[in-house]
Amino acid sequence: MKEDNVIREKSFAFAIRIVRLYQYLCEEKKEFVLSKQLLRCGTSIGANIEESIGGQSDKDFLSKLSISYKEARETIYWIKLLSATGYLNDKATESIHADAEELCKILGKIQLTLKNRNS
Repeated sequence: MKEDNVIREKSFAFAIRIVRLYQYLCEEKKEFVLSKQLLRCGTSIGANIEESIGGQSDKDFLSKLSISYKEARETIYWIKLLSATGYLNDKATESIHADAEELCKILGKIQLTLKNRNS
């Protein structure tokens, strides 16, 4: 994977948004449990993408991308839960949810391409 690529950049920007959202939820909403879950999985997406770049094989690369995809799906769950429980307003939910969905789509396409190439 090239040093400068879309998924790497988008996942890093998303992680920054997640950290800021975590800070907001803790400071303004005094919510510490759900937001911690969101922080863990939302920042894990990019961390696993970074690991995949250093993968030792195509199989290792695909494995780390698969973990990133799962973490993105989990992030969507916590965003929905925070919204449903009133911690996030509709505007904030829609924006960050759309970013998480975009990451899922990109990661899903990369995985599919790699699997088809290796078939």
